[in-house]
Amino acid sequence: MVVAADAGMLSWTNLKALDGAGFSFIVGSRMTKAPGDLASHFRWHGESFNDGQIIDTVTPRRGAAVVNNVNLKAEPIWTAAEHPKAWRAIWQYKTARARRDRKTLDAQEARAKAVVAADKQAKITRFVTVSGDHRILDEAGLARARGLVGLKGYVSNIDAAQMPASEVIAKYHELWHIERSFRMSKTDLDARPIFAHLRESIEAHLTIVFTALAVAHAIQDKTGQAIANVVKQLRPLRSATIAINGTTQTFPPQVPGAQADILAHLGLKRGTNEMT
Repeated sequence: MVVAADAGMLSWTNLKALDGAGFSFIVGSRMTKAPGDLASHFRWHGESFNDGQIIDTVTPRRGAAVVNNVNLKAEPIWTAAEHPKAWRAIWQYKTARARRDRKTLDAQEARAKAVVAADKQAKITRFVTVSGDHRILDEAGLARARGLVGLKGYVSNIDAAQMPASEVIAKYHELWHIERSFRMSKTDLDARPIFAHLRESIEAHLTIVFTALAVAHAIQDKTGQAIANVVKQLRPLRSATIAINGTTQTFPPQVPGAQADILAHLGLKRGTNEMT
């Protein structure tokens, strides 16, 4: 089993616990680790990167331990046996990401300069150093940030023989499926708030939600439409039962073409009890 998580899981305690439990992991890295992880690249190649370039290297497991010899031009190939004080670190550069990062940094620089010039109220602002009543633009920090635009890092304990760097990156980016499920659980399925207090009641609530989530995913996969759209289109379909003078007659709903296509993808046919 491979655990994929964002940078919020990137701590020595969490990664040690995952590794100790026998799990493989792929975790997003923080940009503050990039200068140390890529020290060899910066020494031998400067701040130059090609679009899509991947650098497979190592990162210290804890603190500021030195795990990479910058005197060697070749990046170290991580294995658990050869690097007991390091994890595998993969960094990728994207030109499109660099454009977005520069745009963000330009906005942050403008905001910082406005705070320094007292045009805006002082608050926690990136690239602003506060010393007493004085506010100073952190030009060194801004320069470091601009040198790292376009980079995205990943930390893992899966060696290259098991999974190439490109696959590690691809697996991490499948997190959007999980994030989509969280959004569906909170919005479409009303997983929260939970008003129950007993453990059994809470577990029952979550079991129903996860069952509904599985059904929703199955519906989306079969129809190619978002579950909210499917529900919106099928909700108006109603059968009617009329009782007159002791005689009961049930009338199936009138199903327009678009809704009939959805039902066909779900394996339901007009006139069946399943449809009504």
